[in-house]
Amino acid sequence: MIAIIDYGMGNLHSVSKAVERLGYEAIVTADAKEIMEADGAILPGVGAFGDAMQNLKNTGLEEVTKYYAASGKPLLGICLGMQLLFSESEEYGSHQGLGLLPGTVVRFKGDYKVPHMGWNKLSFLQESPLFKGLEEGHVYFVHSFHAKPERKEDLLSTSDYHQQVTAIVGRGNIYGMQFHPEKSGDLGMSLLGNFLALANARDVAR
Repeated sequence: MIAIIDYGMGNLHSVSKAVERLGYEAIVTADAKEIMEADGAILPGVGAFGDAMQNLKNTGLEEVTKYYAASGKPLLGICLGMQLLFSESEEYGSHQGLGLLPGTVVRFKGDYKVPHMGWNKLSFLQESPLFKGLEEGHVYFVHSFHAKPERKEDLLSTSDYHQQVTAIVGRGNIYGMQFHPEKSGDLGMSLLGNFLALANARDVAR
């Protein structure tokens, strides 16, 4: 079972359907017990960082998400959900994140179009189970802010948009994708499928 964490700010339906298309059972839930019992969890997100963190706090899901991350079971943040994994964001003020990965979320700055919207190619920077059997290709981004990890070893993949933009992060059982894998064709679905395979095989891997 894959839990899709419902804190009121996610592309829940499309992520749920993508998980099901890949052959896994998905549940959209805000229930702590259901989340903690899941084999893998996904934190989606669309909207503003500060509002998202407030929703997580108000629903008690901030602590649930942190407990889940500490459980060792795989957790994936998607789009805003990936940004929430970091320490802080400068989006419309200064906001504390979940602090699962050290780093800051900042706005794109420059004389170019913001938000970054469209298909851009991934560059894989190091080996990861997410990349098993895959080659670099294009995925679909929509965002005005981007994450700057403090630890280079947490940065698994970048994409070029007038600078090297954080696309995929990972440390231990915690992963994040800035783009929308469920809207990114075969490559996006394959990346999501490789994450789900970690949840399915975690007991074997230990």
